[in-house]
Amino acid sequence: MTTETDDRGRIYLSKDLRDRHGERFRVVDLPSRSVLVPVDDDPLQAVRESVGPAFEGKDIDEFREDARAANAEEARRETVEKSDM
Repeated sequence: MTTETDDRGRIYLSKDLRDRHGERFRVVDLPSRSVLVPVDDDPLQAVRESVGPAFEGKDIDEFREDARAANAEEARRETVEKSDM
């Protein structure tokens, strides 16, 4: 799917896409691209449902710390890959 911003910078997302992923998205700005990530009404519950008991007993601060570390590592890898080109 290809889309463009309008004169106010808004992006049109098709009804099919909104039906599948919801109305709320987080914009993740990576060195090589920007990504729209759907945001669940209860993100913590969505994570718990998708991974089962793997994160049982973890609180939201631990999830945030792990996610930030993973994002930083991905950005570092992308930067290294681009500098190797």
